[in-house]
Amino acid sequence: MGLAIVRALQDQEGLCLSSMWVREGQSIDNLANDVLVTSIINQVADAADVLIDFSLPEGTVEVVAAALRYKKPLVCGVSGLSGAQNADLDALAKVVPVVYDRNMSLGVAVLERIVQQAAESLGEGFAVEIQETHHVHKLDAPSGTALKLGEVVSAARGTDPGEIQYDVQRRGEVPGEHTVILSSPNESLTLGHSVTTRRVFAEGAIRAARWVTGQRPGRYQMRHVLFGNS
Repeated sequence: MGLAIVRALQDQEGLCLSSMWVREGQSIDNLANDVLVTSIINQVADAADVLIDFSLPEGTVEVVAAALRYKKPLVCGVSGLSGAQNADLDALAKVVPVVYDRNMSLGVAVLERIVQQAAESLGEGFAVEIQETHHVHKLDAPSGTALKLGEVVSAARGTDPGEIQYDVQRRGEVPGEHTVILSSPNESLTLGHSVTTRRVFAEGAIRAARWVTGQRPGRYQMRHVLFGNS
C-alpha cells in the first residue's frame, strides 16, 4: 500500500510526500530527491503534516506513539488491531484527530450508509448474509470490512452480531468484493461493492488525510470524511 499511496500522491494538487518509513536497509526507487526515506519513525513524524499508516499491527504501535509524541494527525487503515492497540488510538484521538477505518474505499463508506438504512427499514424479519472474497494471501477471515458491515447491521437493528451469516472465499488475486444480502421468505435485497485495484484504498486514505487536518481531536471513520456526523 505504501507504493500505491506514493503513486496516487503524484496526481494530487497541493499535496506531496515528505517521507517514508521503511525497514532498515530498504530503499525505494523513483522518489523525488527531497523525500526522506528512513527506518526511524520519529524522523517521519517530525517531517510530516499528517501520517498515513498501512503497515502491520506491530508497526502501528510505533506510528501511534510517534504521532502522539509529535502531535500529528493520523490516518490508519491497518486491520486486526488488538484491544490494547485500539485503546492507544483512543488515547491519541484525545490529542489529535485520527481517521481509523478497516477499509478506506469511498464506495465502502457509501455502502455502509446504505446498509444501515436498509437494515433499519427492513427490520429483523430479514435475515442477513455477508459474502466476501479476497486474494489467497489475506489471512483474516471474515475480513475487517465484512465484520464492519455486520456491526453496522447489528447496531441499526439492535440485535446480536452472531445472527449474521458470513460466507468467506479466498481465490486468486481478488482485491476485494463484499455483498450484503437481506432476505425474507418473500423477497431479497442485495447490496454490493467490488474493487479492481488497491489504488482505491490509497485514494481514500489521501482524501482522509486532506480532511483530517482540519478537524478537532477525535476518532473518525471514512463515513465522517464523506458525510460528516450525519
